[in-house]
Amino acid sequence: MEKLLEVNNLSISFTQYVQGLVRHDLKVISDLSLDIGESEIVAVLGSSGSGKSLLAHTILGILPYNAHVTGEVKYKGQVLNQEMKEKIRGREICLIPQSVNFLDPLMKVSQQAVGECKDDNERKEKQNRQREVFSKYGLDESVDDLYPFELSGGMARKVLLSTALLNDPDLLIADEPTPGLDAKSVEETIQDIRKLKDQGKGVLLITHEIDVALKTADRIAIFYSGYVIEINKVENFLNSENLLHPYTKALVDALPKNGFKLTEGVQPLEEVPGCPYYENCPIRSDKCNQSKPELIEHDGAMIRCFNFDKAISEVDVSEELVNDFASEVDVSEEVIEEEAKEEGAVEAEEELNDEGVNDGA
Repeated sequence: MEKLLEVNNLSISFTQYVQGLVRHDLKVISDLSLDIGESEIVAVLGSSGSGKSLLAHTILGILPYNAHVTGEVKYKGQVLNQEMKEKIRGREICLIPQSVNFLDPLMKVSQQAVGECKDDNERKEKQNRQREVFSKYGLDESVDDLYPFELSGGMARKVLLSTALLNDPDLLIADEPTPGLDAKSVEETIQDIRKLKDQGKGVLLITHEIDVALKTADRIAIFYSGYVIEINKVENFLNSENLLHPYTKALVDALPKNGFKLTEGVQPLEEVPGCPYYENCPIRSDKCNQSKPELIEHDGAMIRCFNFDKAISEVDVSEELVNDFASEVDVSEEVIEEEAKEEGAVEAEEELNDEGVNDGA
């Protein structure tokens, strides 16, 4: 499967001035790496306000002037510089923004979707394409002449999605596409994104809603305190024992269906010398407090943890203990059965002897 997008060791910081002329660099994303293939949906899952959307802005080249970026972003094997980003954004890579506020309140929907045209022929061609895509997502001709404030939440999301698809991009970035929607609209949005995969497109889904990620994605990247700490297949999130990082395990165990097993602690707001999860980690070691683990591959997943194998071995030991206990139970049952048979045989022999004595008498 060809990689549409590759992000390698991406770090983003912003220059700020505090207390007048004191310069301060605020690091928001650190050493982020992930990839997306054709016909694949990868979700970046993290808390609100953690900087996930900056990944989308980096790919599209729309970060503010005070941003400092290191690392590498590739699209179809080619490194994306600013010139290349400006050339392909809106064409081969499109954004489904997180807010309907991205729609101009003073323009009708169809005018925004069609955009600027060189001549009447191009305008007619784009209008036909716009109507074709809108119809595909259940937006009839009456929607074309509506202003954004006249749209329902679900309709506005469909307009944003349809507009992003007008140029038939290969990669879509869906930035928080479901907040504020009712359950029916959320389900429709999930199905719409899944259909993009069926069309051979790659999708980067940025969300803080774990339920949406579980229903939509093929793989999930867990975003914690500016770091991607684990990337795993969505089916492994059905059971926390199949996951690698202690935070990811705690996240899944905290779901309502798993009994709300909450853990104390917060994400660090400032850069720390060691692992950002150190203070809350149940399997931490001294090394974790002194240096940061790298994101490494393990059995088809990616993990950023020095001691993840310790958690795996604990699960294996627990399974061994269960198996040993079960074996002991089986052995005990066999012994009991054998003893019962022997006791039954002795009793039967005694009864026969008693009967023989009585008959002789």
